[in-house]
Amino acid sequence: MPKIFILSAFSFLLEKADHYLLPCPFKYLTGYDCPGCGFQRSLLALLKGNFQESFHLYPPTVPILLTLIIGLSANYFWGSKSKILINVLFMITGSIIMISYLFKIFTPVVH
Repeated sequence: MPKIFILSAFSFLLEKADHYLLPCPFKYLTGYDCPGCGFQRSLLALLKGNFQESFHLYPPTVPILLTLIIGLSANYFWGSKSKILINVLFMITGSIIMISYLFKIFTPVVH
Protein backbone atom coordinates (compact mmCIF):
# COMPACT_ATOMS: atom_id res chain seq x y z
CA MET A 1 0.00 0.00 0.00
CA PRO A 2 2.75 2.59 0.79
CA LYS A 3 4.33 2.00 -2.66
CA ILE A 4 1.11 3.01 -4.40
CA PHE A 5 0.92 6.20 -2.33
CA ILE A 6 4.53 7.10 -3.15
CA LEU A 7 4.00 6.52 -6.89
CA SER A 8 0.82 8.58 -6.78
CA ALA A 9 2.59 11.46 -5.03
CA PHE A 10 5.50 11.23 -7.48
CA SER A 11 3.18 11.39 -10.51
CA PHE A 12 1.41 14.41 -8.98
CA LEU A 13 4.76 16.20 -8.68
CA LEU A 14 5.63 15.36 -12.30
CA GLU A 15 2.37 16.88 -13.52
CA LYS A 16 3.11 20.13 -11.64
CA ALA A 17 6.79 20.25 -12.70
CA ASP A 18 5.90 21.79 -16.07
CA HIS A 19 5.19 25.06 -14.27
CA TYR A 20 8.70 25.25 -12.78
CA LEU A 21 10.93 24.68 -15.81
CA LEU A 22 13.88 27.05 -16.07
CA PRO A 23 13.89 29.34 -19.11
CA CYS A 24 16.86 29.19 -21.45
CA PRO A 25 18.96 32.36 -21.06
CA PHE A 26 20.48 31.91 -24.53
CA LYS A 27 17.05 31.73 -26.16
CA TYR A 28 15.85 34.65 -24.05
CA LEU A 29 18.75 36.84 -25.20
CA THR A 30 19.02 35.76 -28.83
CA GLY A 31 15.64 34.28 -29.75
CA TYR A 32 17.34 31.09 -30.98
CA ASP A 33 17.35 27.65 -29.40
CA CYS A 34 20.60 26.55 -27.77
CA PRO A 35 21.99 22.99 -28.12
CA GLY A 36 20.31 22.06 -24.81
CA CYS A 37 16.85 23.52 -25.44
CA GLY A 38 14.21 20.88 -24.83
CA PHE A 39 16.16 18.76 -22.33
CA GLN A 40 13.99 19.62 -19.32
CA ARG A 41 10.72 18.89 -21.12
CA SER A 42 12.21 15.72 -22.60
CA LEU A 43 13.39 14.52 -19.19
CA LEU A 44 9.93 15.11 -17.72
CA ALA A 45 8.33 13.16 -20.57
CA LEU A 46 10.83 10.34 -20.00
CA LEU A 47 10.05 10.26 -16.27
CA LYS A 48 6.34 10.08 -17.12
CA GLY A 49 7.05 7.09 -19.38
CA ASN A 50 6.45 8.89 -22.68
CA PHE A 51 9.56 7.66 -24.50
CA GLN A 52 8.41 8.71 -27.97
CA GLU A 53 7.51 12.23 -26.81
CA SER A 54 10.82 12.45 -24.95
CA PHE A 55 12.76 11.56 -28.09
CA HIS A 56 10.71 13.98 -30.16
CA LEU A 57 11.37 16.87 -27.73
CA TYR A 58 15.13 16.31 -27.40
CA PRO A 59 16.79 13.20 -28.91
CA PRO A 60 20.05 13.35 -26.87
CA THR A 61 18.29 12.93 -23.49
CA VAL A 62 18.86 9.18 -23.17
CA PRO A 63 22.52 9.34 -24.33
CA ILE A 64 23.17 12.16 -21.84
CA LEU A 65 21.64 10.17 -18.99
CA LEU A 66 23.52 7.00 -19.98
CA THR A 67 26.79 8.93 -20.16
CA LEU A 68 26.15 10.39 -16.73
CA ILE A 69 25.30 7.04 -15.15
CA ILE A 70 28.08 5.05 -16.84
CA GLY A 71 30.66 7.81 -16.33
CA LEU A 72 29.93 8.20 -12.62
CA SER A 73 29.86 4.43 -12.09
CA ALA A 74 33.11 3.88 -13.97
CA ASN A 75 34.83 6.68 -12.09
CA TYR A 76 33.60 5.29 -8.76
CA PHE A 77 34.66 1.70 -9.45
CA TRP A 78 37.80 2.17 -11.56
CA GLY A 79 38.96 5.68 -10.67
CA SER A 80 41.53 7.16 -13.04
CA LYS A 81 41.57 3.97 -15.17
CA SER A 82 38.15 4.98 -16.52
CA LYS A 83 39.40 8.24 -18.05
CA ILE A 84 39.47 6.92 -21.63
CA LEU A 85 35.98 5.42 -21.34
CA ILE A 86 34.58 8.66 -19.94
CA ASN A 87 36.26 10.73 -22.68
CA VAL A 88 34.85 8.44 -25.39
CA LEU A 89 31.37 8.68 -23.86
CA PHE A 90 31.64 12.49 -23.76
CA MET A 91 32.75 12.61 -27.40
CA ILE A 92 29.91 10.34 -28.56
CA THR A 93 27.29 12.22 -26.55
CA GLY A 94 28.64 15.60 -27.64
CA SER A 95 28.47 14.46 -31.26
CA ILE A 96 24.86 13.34 -30.80
CA ILE A 97 24.00 16.71 -29.26
CA MET A 98 25.61 18.64 -32.12
CA ILE A 99 24.02 16.47 -34.84
CA SER A 100 20.63 16.91 -33.19
CA TYR A 101 21.16 20.67 -32.92
CA LEU A 102 22.24 21.02 -36.55
CA PHE A 103 19.28 18.92 -37.63
CA LYS A 104 16.97 21.21 -35.61
CA ILE A 105 18.47 24.36 -37.13
CA PHE A 106 18.60 23.30 -40.77
CA THR A 107 15.36 21.35 -41.16
CA PRO A 108 12.12 23.24 -41.64
CA VAL A 109 9.47 22.99 -38.96
CA VAL A 110 6.36 21.19 -40.17
CA HIS A 111 3.17 21.92 -38.25
